[in-house]
Amino acid sequence: MGMRMLPVLLLVLAAGATASHSSSSSSCPATPPDSGATLQVSHAFGPCSPLGPEAASPSRAGFLADQAARDASRLLYLDSLAVRGRAYAPIASGRQLLQTPTYVVRARLGTPAQQLLLAVDTSNDAAWIPCAGCAGCPTSTPFNPAASTSYGPVPCGSPLCAQAPNAACPLNSKACGFSLTYADSSLVAALSQDSLAVANDVVKAYTFGCLQRATGTAAPPQGLLGLGRGPLSFLSQTKDMYEATFSYCLPSFKSLNFSGTLRLGRKGQPQRIKTTPLLANPHRSSLYYVNMTGIRVGRKVVPIPAAALAFDPATGAGTVLDSGTMFTRLVAPAYVAVRDEVRRRVGAPVSSLGGFDTCFNDPAVKWPAVTLLFDGMQVTLPEENVVIHSTYGTTSCLAMAAAPDGVNTVLNVIASMQQQNHRVLFDVPNGRVGFARERCTAA
Repeated sequence: MGMRMLPVLLLVLAAGATASHSSSSSSCPATPPDSGATLQVSHAFGPCSPLGPEAASPSRAGFLADQAARDASRLLYLDSLAVRGRAYAPIASGRQLLQTPTYVVRARLGTPAQQLLLAVDTSNDAAWIPCAGCAGCPTSTPFNPAASTSYGPVPCGSPLCAQAPNAACPLNSKACGFSLTYADSSLVAALSQDSLAVANDVVKAYTFGCLQRATGTAAPPQGLLGLGRGPLSFLSQTKDMYEATFSYCLPSFKSLNFSGTLRLGRKGQPQRIKTTPLLANPHRSSLYYVNMTGIRVGRKVVPIPAAALAFDPATGAGTVLDSGTMFTRLVAPAYVAVRDEVRRRVGAPVSSLGGFDTCFNDPAVKWPAVTLLFDGMQVTLPEENVVIHSTYGTTSCLAMAAAPDGVNTVLNVIASMQQQNHRVLFDVPNGRVGFARERCTAA
């Protein structure tokens, strides 16, 4: 698959060991250092976002509405990856699709090291970085290849060049170039290599696309680093270092701190952890499919048709883990079953908020537990992983949704809010995904 899955961002690598939060809040603490092969993680839309105060929505209702629109776009993107030949027109702008990472960590590129914002996406193999002189790239801190003694272009005719999308050799150039188009936008890049530093480790000759020209609204202000499983992904390029194994603990979007972690490699991973088999879709090898067998609300396994959960590589149907979607999205029969049982058990008048249709205005509402059932494990979600609250806490909503109206998607997406404050392990060589409860949100 290589670099063909480009159009959405997910986890972000915020550059530099000395970087600090860009926020108007005086309560934002200094960014702690990364160490070993562990990188600090913070939410990109939180109160201390490294992307700056402009990344935050002015109100909780505004944030929920904005994120619901991002999630709808993300769902269509993932669904288009899952089904061969399927192509959707985005329901949000290309800018919204390409410029909305969810979590942030840090990295450095080049010799001497240059501090950059990069995005890391578990559903993507891509690697791109806005470079100095890029026409149309909306970033104030591009990577400058001329200032790096370890930078080098990938030559035409190399195996790496063949893996890039729409690879071509520009006139009078021996360097490999590639291009991609999405919605009203196009990106042109030179396939390149340089030293990438993450925490205390250095990946020599890391292959990425050095963006040279961007047109339209979709040009990203930061780079992209993919944690998928394709040949140009970070996992594949660092297989000898990290053995295609990583885990993360994602903090709440309300956290003021870089309080979560992205842990690369086998060292330090939990030894006692519930796991489920990692499924492979040969048509879309980057997506992390798992077999979700049911959902329990309280003590009741809700009536979801087997076909709504079944894994089918031919159609792309099934369940994937994705930290780029914030609120879990279920195919309609699954969502309706969960929603109806939650409403029945709560027994209060139902309202809506910010695109969520199962909300209650009574702050004393008792929410039932929700348990995700997988092949070989079950994950019971605490209320903080299931319920979102209005700004003043008077209204609470089920933090899940169905596909957008009129869209017949085939994917169930277990999203970041449902993964928050869990150590989620991706062990590719042993074909498993694991969950262990871990409190990683700091006040």
